[in-house]
Amino acid sequence: MPRAIQFNLPFRFLLATAVAVLLGSGCRFDPQGPLEGRASDEWVRSYDLGPGGEMQIVGGDGSVDVEAGSGPRVEVKAERIAMAPTDEGARELVPRISIREDVTPDRVVLQSEGLGGIVIGVKVLINYRVSVPSGAKVRVRTAGGAIALRNLDGQVVVSSANGEITARGLRGGIEARATNNKLTVDMAAVGDSPIDLRVTNGLLDLSLPADANANLSLNVTNGKLDVDELKFEVLGERTPRRVRGRLNEGGTPIELNVVNGGLRLHPRQ
Repeated sequence: MPRAIQFNLPFRFLLATAVAVLLGSGCRFDPQGPLEGRASDEWVRSYDLGPGGEMQIVGGDGSVDVEAGSGPRVEVKAERIAMAPTDEGARELVPRISIREDVTPDRVVLQSEGLGGIVIGVKVLINYRVSVPSGAKVRVRTAGGAIALRNLDGQVVVSSANGEITARGLRGGIEARATNNKLTVDMAAVGDSPIDLRVTNGLLDLSLPADANANLSLNVTNGKLDVDELKFEVLGERTPRRVRGRLNEGGTPIELNVVNGGLRLHPRQ
């Protein structure tokens, strides 16, 4: 019977090989133990953006705050934060926190890239504060951070997994997706652009001007549907979890969908 061939590789060789594979795959280890050290800085940029241009932010665990500015430029202040076992270790990490910029005359894209590769025993965040010109389109996505929008009048597209989304004083259309958290939208005016809001495992709260003209489509798969505060004409069959209707003269499509949670539609205060 032939002998089985045995490979007795040194442990250090196996460890080095495993590390090389992990580095190549861009894996990240979650921090273990207390992170008592903290450091931060402010990353500042200003960009020209043409009329009707788009501001896009692809974030990670940090927050994103976008508001209407008074000027023609995009203004960005990003707080880069590092947490590590010591303050000294955190300070060394902050300059390495990367934000990728992709800038053209009609689009500005910022993407959080963090540290990349293996990250052991540390955590990094980037919190964005951004002002955009009137009429700018805004597109934001985060992995777990909160999103706050204020007084925007251009088209908005946002999504967050595990982060709350709050939008107040909007005057354009909005498409929003929230998972495992709350989505709150306050419309200062309803124009021609659609309003499409979807929540999975959370609450959806939409407030509209009482004189808005819209066609409503509301669905809750598992949870409570609350529309009693808003007066509108019901179209077709109404059930505890499904309503179709016309608000005032009808017009702008408003579609609200919730899976496992609650939906509240009410007049703006």
